[in-house]
Formats: sequence, C-alpha cells, structure tokens
Amino acid sequence: MSGPASILVLGIGNLLWADEGFGVRCAEALAERHVLPQHVTVMDGGTQGLYLLPYVEAAERLLVFDAVDYGDPPGTLRVVVGDAVPRFMGAKKMSLHQTGFQEVLASAELLGRLPAELVLVGCQPVELEDFGGSLRDEVKAQIGPALDVACEWLARWGAAPLPRNGAGGPRLNEASLAMDAYEAGRPGEREAWRGGDARFIQEN
Repeated sequence: MSGPASILVLGIGNLLWADEGFGVRCAEALAERHVLPQHVTVMDGGTQGLYLLPYVEAAERLLVFDAVDYGDPPGTLRVVVGDAVPRFMGAKKMSLHQTGFQEVLASAELLGRLPAELVLVGCQPVELEDFGGSLRDEVKAQIGPALDVACEWLARWGAAPLPRNGAGGPRLNEASLAMDAYEAGRPGEREAWRGGDARFIQEN
C-alpha cells in the first residue's frame, strides 16, 4: 500500500524587502504554531527560483504562501487554486523571485511532474521599497487568516495540523531573522535613513 500523498508548503519571497517577506513569515508561523504530519514539509523557499524544482517535483500537493500584486486593496488576502496558480504568479511580477517560481512550475509541468493539486495563498503588499523593513501592519495581520486557509487545505488533504503546545517548533531560519528579533534589531531612521544619501539630495 502506498503512503499518504507528499505535501510541500512553501513560503517564497524576500525577508529584506518589507511585505515581500509575507510568504516566508507565513511558513515560519505555520511551523512554529503547529505540529504537522511527517508527510508534510514546510520550507522557506526565499528567492531560490529553479533550485526549488526538485522539491516541487517530489510533492504531490503544493501550497504556496506569497506576496502577490493582484491589484487588490493593500493587505487583501486571496486564495488561488489549481491551473490558475501559475497564471496569477506571472500576471504582474513584483520581483525576480516570481519570475523564477513561475519557471519552476512551468518546468515541472513540462516534465510531467507538476503536483496534482496547487494552492496559492497570497496577500496584496502595502510597501516593498523599504530595504531592511518588516511587514506592514495590514499585511502582518493577514498571517493568521493565511494560516487558517492553509490548515483547512491541509485537513482536506488528510494532513490536519495540530496546535503546538509549549515551545515553538523547528526554525526555518537563523534566530536573528525571526520576525521579532529582526524588527527589534533594525536601526532607527536617524542611524539608517532610507530616503537616500543626503549628499545627493538637494533642498527645494
């Protein structure tokens, strides 16, 4: 008898670019807050592009968290399912990682190894042009609802998560990149002004 279908939960994006980190923060929160069956793998896919292809090919079901520009009001959560996922990820690219992941899906499909079921849980970003910034409040508030959606799909796939009691689960990143530590360690505006180099800005 074959075992349960392998499931990959993938958070993609760039933690260093404000709301671009939404997908990774969701994956981190899922691993921290829930105990998952052994046939479920949760990964920080970052901006790895085609390096993710072997993991996607090995999965029978794929759930992706990402910040995606749907043209919705900032902070809006949207769920895309099935064949629509590749189209949504390539409709309006915000960054190179989306081009890279669209290529991953296209390559897996070409090889006949695309997961049988695809789900994208995406959030409309508020701010991207803030190197070193964290999630804006409207986007951070959607982590919980995004996890609720993910847990519903995992349960539908026979892999219902259980709430984790006590200490947090396995880390997907270095402790210094955990959201609380990352936000606490950010220099203030005076020490790391993000408006540009004052030597090259002319006063009106």
